[in-house]
Amino acid sequence: MNPRQSLAKPPSLHPSPPKLLFPFLDLKAEYATMKEEIGTAVEKVLESQQFIMGPEVRQLEAEIAAFIRSRFALGCASGSDALLLALMALGVDSGDEVITPPFTFVATAGSISRLKARPVFVDIDRETYNLDPARLEAAITSRTRAIMPVHLFGLAAEMEKINEIARVHNLPVIEDAAQAIGARYRDQNVGNLGACGCFSFFPSKNLGGAGDGGMITTSDPELADRISVLRDHGSRKKYQYDLLGMNSRLDSLQAAILLVKFRHLEAMAQARRRNADRYRQLFRQAGLEKSIVLPVQPEGLHHVYNQFVIRTPQRDQLREHLRNCGIPTEIYYPFPLHLQPAFAGLGYRPGEFPESEEASQQVLALPVFPQMTEEQQKMVVDETADFFAERK
Repeated sequence: MNPRQSLAKPPSLHPSPPKLLFPFLDLKAEYATMKEEIGTAVEKVLESQQFIMGPEVRQLEAEIAAFIRSRFALGCASGSDALLLALMALGVDSGDEVITPPFTFVATAGSISRLKARPVFVDIDRETYNLDPARLEAAITSRTRAIMPVHLFGLAAEMEKINEIARVHNLPVIEDAAQAIGARYRDQNVGNLGACGCFSFFPSKNLGGAGDGGMITTSDPELADRISVLRDHGSRKKYQYDLLGMNSRLDSLQAAILLVKFRHLEAMAQARRRNADRYRQLFRQAGLEKSIVLPVQPEGLHHVYNQFVIRTPQRDQLREHLRNCGIPTEIYYPFPLHLQPAFAGLGYRPGEFPESEEASQQVLALPVFPQMTEEQQKMVVDETADFFAERK
């Protein structure tokens, strides 16, 4: 045997997937429009050498607070930390209960469990995928300490009804607004509809940094003070610790980048809404209204489309078809939290939250990034139409 042949790789049993025609989220295209501004902002921080809680952080906090119309905004290390700090500041502790939906990212319920409190799940509304207020009151007990709705995919939860129930039971509401900066509920910005709002600046978010970052908004001065202390090891004065806190400060480099991108936030949100409207038009023209369920736009709510999520019982087959055509998709989320091994100790069983379970089996996110072209969207719709045409 030729020794060179013996080192040759065997033929692959699993052919590589088709090359994508375009990305699910084009962060490179976004960066290209701001490259010079970002470079200047980063260089300024490097020249100052003020990397932790520098002036850029204070400026970003002030601008976010003005945008949300809250009295305070406090930067932290991630959206997950924002949720955790909010719970800590409100005094949630071991044995307490916090109500939240099971159809969301793990950080929502994970922040509750980190404090040895119990996530109490309430199923979602079928159309909005957000916490269903009609199921909320039945989940409240003497141990309930807070309610944590999620503004999923960029659409505000039904906050008027949630807040009404919360007031009756004297419970604070923590908004998980990680996916929804700029979304509005009846002319009010999310993040200003409860005791506090929690935002994420993960790179894939509508306002994303070059790494992790988060923000908490509130109009309660006492709560803002506690969050400020808790994010800095529980210290108001160097080497003196009033509370048992954590290290969760937003660094100046991230703040500088976010300040640049924040100036483009509204334009990017408008582009996402334009793309969402175009999808609706194209899907209608293709006659797919009975084959897929499109995301809703409830009257009075301003959707910012962190994700554009369609729904079909044939989700997995459609996704495979689109992948083979070079079209990217994502699933948010393939397993609801009550069925995740990490939350097995809560004792929930399959079938307890049917809307969340069915959504996890049927939802499919399509690319909707601001730089997406009409031609790219037509590709998505045309291939989706071909998939369903083949099954008639």
